[in-house]
Amino acid sequence: MSKLFSKLSDVFKSQGGRFAEPEYDPETQYPAIRASICTGEKVAGFRDKKSGRFTEVMLIRSQKDIDAFKEQYHVDDLPTEY
Repeated sequence: MSKLFSKLSDVFKSQGGRFAEPEYDPETQYPAIRASICTGEKVAGFRDKKSGRFTEVMLIRSQKDIDAFKEQYHVDDLPTEY
């Protein structure tokens, strides 16, 4: 288990003390909020148009988080998927 955390630590340090931001390619991905029906948890991220794979970017706790996500990735429309 400690090997896993040491690898993550190495990645963290190699990025200048922060993890790299996920790349957003509008040609192959679209932004969305994935929401759980059971728990109500919401996560903003990107869904691959071809494979349907969802890449989580940030936990959504309030409208402020949604606004920050839209501003960071220059997104206007952010549909919610259940």
